Amino acid sequence: MSRDLRPPVDILHYELVQEQASALGRMGRTLEQALAQLRDFDAAHPRLEMPASLQSARRKLVMEAGQALWMFVVQREATGLRDSRHIMRAYNVPAEVQLCMGLAPASSKPSTR
Repeated sequence: MSRDLRPPVDILHYELVQEQASALGRMGRTLEQALAQLRDFDAAHPRLEMPASLQSARRKLVMEAGQALWMFVVQREATGLRDSRHIMRAYNVPAEVQLCMGLAPASSKPSTR
């Protein structure tokens, strides 16, 4: 039986870094999927002729992609990667998705103020 001779803090640090990398990968895949859904929708529906019902569906896809982008950026920043310009270029993130990054979706319940 082999015994790990590293200090416990090193073992913990290694496991934390592994989990950060795993979470970063999951967030990146989620962003890729959200952007692909938006691109597929745009390819199937010309924007000039889009009825209001489809505009609402598209807006939902944009908001979902914005939320996925926000989660990915936050996860990257938590690991020390602060420059988001690379993400915007590498993932070809549309400006409208960037603009809604971090916006919370509207609540379906009325406010009780």
